[in-house]
Amino acid sequence: MRIGFDAREGLTLHQISLHSAERERPVIYRASIPEMVVPYGDPRFRYWQAYFDTGEYLCGKWANSLELGCDCLGEIAYLDATVTDDTGQPRTIPNAICVHEEDFGILWKHTDIFNGSAQSRRQRRLVVSYFTTVGNYDYGFYWYFYLDGTIECEVKATGVVFTSAYPGGDHPYSTEVAPGLAAPVHQHLFSARLDMTVDGLANAVEEVDVSGRPIGPDNPYGNAIVQEVTRLTRESQAGRRADGARGRTWRIISTERENRFGRPTGYTLYPESAPVLLADPAAPVTARAGFATNHLWVTRYDPAQRYSAGDFVNQHPGGAGLPAFVAGDRDIDGTDIVVWHTFGPTHMPRLEDWPVMPVARCGFTLKPTGFFDRNPTLDVPPPSPHCQAD
Repeated sequence: MRIGFDAREGLTLHQISLHSAERERPVIYRASIPEMVVPYGDPRFRYWQAYFDTGEYLCGKWANSLELGCDCLGEIAYLDATVTDDTGQPRTIPNAICVHEEDFGILWKHTDIFNGSAQSRRQRRLVVSYFTTVGNYDYGFYWYFYLDGTIECEVKATGVVFTSAYPGGDHPYSTEVAPGLAAPVHQHLFSARLDMTVDGLANAVEEVDVSGRPIGPDNPYGNAIVQEVTRLTRESQAGRRADGARGRTWRIISTERENRFGRPTGYTLYPESAPVLLADPAAPVTARAGFATNHLWVTRYDPAQRYSAGDFVNQHPGGAGLPAFVAGDRDIDGTDIVVWHTFGPTHMPRLEDWPVMPVARCGFTLKPTGFFDRNPTLDVPPPSPHCQAD
């Protein structure tokens, strides 16, 4: 991969691929978090404002300089970042990006109960991360790359919650975190832009639900579980919501490459089934943050379409970004596509979040699905001789 950084998006990752004996196999051409919105849910507090921490405040501009032993541990490569200051002059942020490797528990393990042999392997992951401070909140953006080809994005939110005077009584829209001090309920909704290149440019997206089947001639005991696969072929069809009751995932497949069983090679996006934007459809913030009304969007690649809420977010009346991108209803089946994923928590503050909030985590995972012909980590050596008993 290549690592980039800019004042708006912060950390960007480019040309992510997996090495095989035959070739470099592309997975993602460009990955970033190009927008986040923080809408507050108290009608008495900041009802006139929603914070677009990327499009308005520029996440990357406020990146922290990371310190060994405080922010990162282990063998680390630090990368500086260069952004523009308030007068348009270049400003270097030392140690803005941390790259390191860390142990992550068991990779795979099996003990044969018949002959007593045992095998165990340790998982390791490569971590690429940075931290930024936007006003009262601090956000850590972490990309993890695992030995088995899994890619994970995690956001760590901490800092100090926004507060106001507590109105007293049973006020349903905030929590009294200190005497007379209220922290309103709010959301942090991030938008990931994933310019996918799973085994090449020709990709498509399938929505996969799981469900049980009723008792019948083919299912006499009522125990059948099946996958229900829906191909998303046009942009108008691909504005989707997560559904935890159905175990809903989205599989990005190659329409040109197949695995050894003749099935498309692919990667599956596993979302968190958290709420999308909870504001009323007629609310001003809904018009401005239209990207946050769905967990998934799929668009045909256009180099001009980079930002989920549009190019110029500040004071925009609404309608820009993803709702405008999909208005043309382009074909997305077997072409160069971009997958956009909305994720993040709805935060009802706790007493334990004051005066500084412990880290709250959110994110998503991409897992290879038929991308490999078998477990790709069979060549990982045991961590020590005594972990391999024949």
